[in-house]
Amino acid sequence: MENRPVPQLGVLISGRGSNLAAILGGIDGGALRAAVAVVIANRPDAGGLELARRRGIATHVVPHRNYATRDAFDQALVARLRAHEVQLVCLAGFMRRLGADFCDAFPRAVLNIHPSLLPAFPGVDAQRQALEHGVRVTGATVHFVTPELDAGPIVQQAAVPIEDADTAETLSARILFQEHRIYPEAIRRVLEDDWRIVGRRVIFGTPRPRV
Repeated sequence: MENRPVPQLGVLISGRGSNLAAILGGIDGGALRAAVAVVIANRPDAGGLELARRRGIATHVVPHRNYATRDAFDQALVARLRAHEVQLVCLAGFMRRLGADFCDAFPRAVLNIHPSLLPAFPGVDAQRQALEHGVRVTGATVHFVTPELDAGPIVQQAAVPIEDADTAETLSARILFQEHRIYPEAIRRVLEDDWRIVGRRVIFGTPRPRV
């Protein structure tokens, strides 16, 4: 196993990069056998860029506003990821939807982490949505990315009970703790375990496509 090439990850961010830090922590601690080959942000002020630079990781800023269409933006992202020979793309607080061309470029090899128990509360402000709907449990979900918003097959989830005194901020903090816990593990499972997708389900313990 140790003679196999180390899988190369591409991480897309828009903000502070806390899930990028969690992925790097999993690698550093030996729980995740992979390397982050490149970090790409759509915002030049994304805090995670500095984290990557301090680690000597290649970075690119690809402002989405510089492209007339989503397809053109997606193509720019694909070109940079392919230049770094990325095998698995991990969205880590990346606040742009990716279209069919992007997903087709990395089939079954794009993951995202979302702060709810999908399919409940897709999109932005998922924590506030959960509070406003009065649910007693929410959580975090790692899923494969499809062109549909937060609708891809689910790899891993973690539940977070909602407390009566919760605000969007306190709930977000507890969900984020679980995000940091499950994302490196989900990446490891996709890279190393046997799996296949049946309908919308990710079934582990069966032959998988290689990424």
